[in-house]
Amino acid sequence: MKKTIYLDNAATTKTRPEVVEAMLPYFTEIYGNPSSVYDFSAPAKEAVAKARETIAATIGAPAKDIYFTAGGSESDNWALKATAEAYRSKGNHIITSKIEHHAILHTCEYLEKQGFEVTYLDVDEFGTVKLDELKKAIRPTTILISIMFANNEIGTIQPIKEIGAIAKEHGILFHTDAVQAYGHVPINVNELNIDMMSASGHKINGPKGIGFLYIRTGVKIRSFVHGGAQERKRRAGTENVPGIVGFGKAAEIAAATMDQRAAYESELRDYLIDRVMNEIPYTRVNGHRTNRLPNNVNFAFQFVEGESLLIMLDGKGICGSSGSACTSGSLDPSHVLLAIGLPHEIAHGSLRLTLSEETTREDIDFVVESLKEIVGRLRSMTPLYEDFMKKQAK
Repeated sequence: MKKTIYLDNAATTKTRPEVVEAMLPYFTEIYGNPSSVYDFSAPAKEAVAKARETIAATIGAPAKDIYFTAGGSESDNWALKATAEAYRSKGNHIITSKIEHHAILHTCEYLEKQGFEVTYLDVDEFGTVKLDELKKAIRPTTILISIMFANNEIGTIQPIKEIGAIAKEHGILFHTDAVQAYGHVPINVNELNIDMMSASGHKINGPKGIGFLYIRTGVKIRSFVHGGAQERKRRAGTENVPGIVGFGKAAEIAAATMDQRAAYESELRDYLIDRVMNEIPYTRVNGHRTNRLPNNVNFAFQFVEGESLLIMLDGKGICGSSGSACTSGSLDPSHVLLAIGLPHEIAHGSLRLTLSEETTREDIDFVVESLKEIVGRLRSMTPLYEDFMKKQAK
């Protein structure tokens, strides 16, 4: 039987056995509705409160500032739409970047149709927001800056502390989509001046369908889902108790193991990058070489079409992606790669590999040998590469 080497942990992660074990009783034994008043529901209510406290502690926030959602996309939508509604009397201008997740970009497009103005900041060749351009973009009508903590495709970590300081100095709310960063790099919302932050359970070995939005006390954004008094009257709907418990357990483990995991994954990441760059010509690393998520690698292989590469890797049991899982199936090149200056033909040849603590050096060696074979085969099939090599030989 063919071994599977799973290197798409930015898309989703395997739920830890400890997380599953923590969740199980809340399906069949402690299944009461936390909003009910009878004693049978008290343990479920307590479990939700404990998970909220655990998660809040991982980002240096009070428990009352954590609001559970169905995931990162909902949290992003809530932060932008509710802020726009609540602060419209102050202004109608929002600042974001060109490399945000589509949960942000599509929400901004929606808000533009509602009369809001959005500035989409350029990034440099590594995918980093330019602070000078951010400062220049600020207007008297700016009500929100939303910049992701780390990019989901190329892994580049943004200067969040500096962005938070700029926002605070100008009295502007700062939201960050930290779906890829939470649980992988240290985050303290007070040190970084973050007013709102999105995160998702399934990126840190927790269950799917659960996330949170951190909303700093005093930020006056309203309910996103109406119909009940849950989440302190800000998000209606019966709480997903098993999911919340699982997210809390995953967050606890992620925080406790972060330093060890980051060191291991970074070493393996750099080993993968070094081997590919030394052994496969006409290849580039996308994103910042060092200031990136510990487990993220993104390559662009010249003269290679990304979809064919993924299919052939899959044939060898290797799971990777060409970008965000939310846009898989799209024929357009990644908006992130275009934003960092890659031409269409090279952007189409991208490959994202995201590691985990279970990835081994033997796995990486197999992946590199497979890539050498597959890239070589794909290049041999294109006349563009043949023409290019003839010119190089002259």
